[in-house]
Amino acid sequence: MYWKRVLWILWPANFLISAGMSLAVPFLPLYVEQLGVHNMQSVAHWSGWIFSAQFLTSFLFQPLWGVLADKYGQKTMLLRSAIGMGIVTILMAFVTSPLQLLLLRLTNGIFSGFISMSISLQASVTPDENSGKVLGTLQTGQIVGALIGPLIGGILSEITGYGGVFVLTGVLILLAGLVVMIFVKQTDPKQLGQGTIVKSKRNWKSLRMLFPVFLASTITQMAMMSIQPILPIYTKTIYNGSHLAFMVGLVSAITGVANLIGSPILGRLGDKIGQRKILIFSLIMCAVAFIPQIFATTITGLLIGRFFLGLFIGGMLPSLNVLVKKMTPKELQATAFGLNSSARFLGNLIGPIFGSFVATTFQIQDVFYFTIVFLLMNASMIIFAHRFEVASHKV
Repeated sequence: MYWKRVLWILWPANFLISAGMSLAVPFLPLYVEQLGVHNMQSVAHWSGWIFSAQFLTSFLFQPLWGVLADKYGQKTMLLRSAIGMGIVTILMAFVTSPLQLLLLRLTNGIFSGFISMSISLQASVTPDENSGKVLGTLQTGQIVGALIGPLIGGILSEITGYGGVFVLTGVLILLAGLVVMIFVKQTDPKQLGQGTIVKSKRNWKSLRMLFPVFLASTITQMAMMSIQPILPIYTKTIYNGSHLAFMVGLVSAITGVANLIGSPILGRLGDKIGQRKILIFSLIMCAVAFIPQIFATTITGLLIGRFFLGLFIGGMLPSLNVLVKKMTPKELQATAFGLNSSARFLGNLIGPIFGSFVATTFQIQDVFYFTIVFLLMNASMIIFAHRFEVASHKV
């Protein structure tokens, strides 16, 4: 079956993209220092802007790439993203100031969208009855890459320096593009009802009906990312041993490991009982998983909470992606996935800023409480959005 072949191609491509992008990002503050910024407040200032810059331009440009994918095909947009990001990332190895790095990160965000477009391509060729399982499996490629990337980056930075890590990152991204170029067949958009941007009121109304999905994607990413800036600090308040760096990495990694388990299982279950039910269940259980983290007094308690969180995160994003597929006409599916990707990037942008603000204004634990509220609000919204129920059973 062609959709199975596409999955076997896109999984390693997503792995390469995710591993490449995560190789260097954890070491951005250290790279900023190497570029001549030595005051700690200035390092934090530049690092925050450089980290967020890519999310900003990604948020702005994702809808455009989705529209163009509906007109020219997803493969074209995958190659655009891989070539653009690969070249820009290699150039980051040769910057001489933090301002140059900031401008390149902004440019990188313009070219981003490989993973969202691969989800759109996979969704377009996968039968509805298999969508949850397949998109959940595809997500594991991204997760494995994000887990392995920082480990490889840490080793390589000791051997080649930070510049070498950026070069390898760019090469991995270009390699992902090469995999797509060789093995993915270009689908004629007209065969899928694409190729022209349909202007009927009925079709564009379907995109407006997706607004609750987009809002749910933003809130989900915002809730997950709001914890990230304070997680190392929170771990330090609990763990006083001699291997702090290792424990911080383990606390982050264990969520991804659990996600690998949860994504395919919950995706397959969603195909049987409906994605709306899985989405509501996952949001509520993620909120519950934060409770043991709030009251953790040992590193073991924190790790258990993070593991259960990872299990149920696996039910959220694949379910949202399947709902996008089922609620959108084929001729506008890439546009819809582009808008949903933009919504997630908005959450990625807002979440760390909001989490840092709450942690500095109140207490670190209050970030968890706010996150729980956002997740439960999201679940409540989906409970009352009855069109999700119809879509989640559509085959």
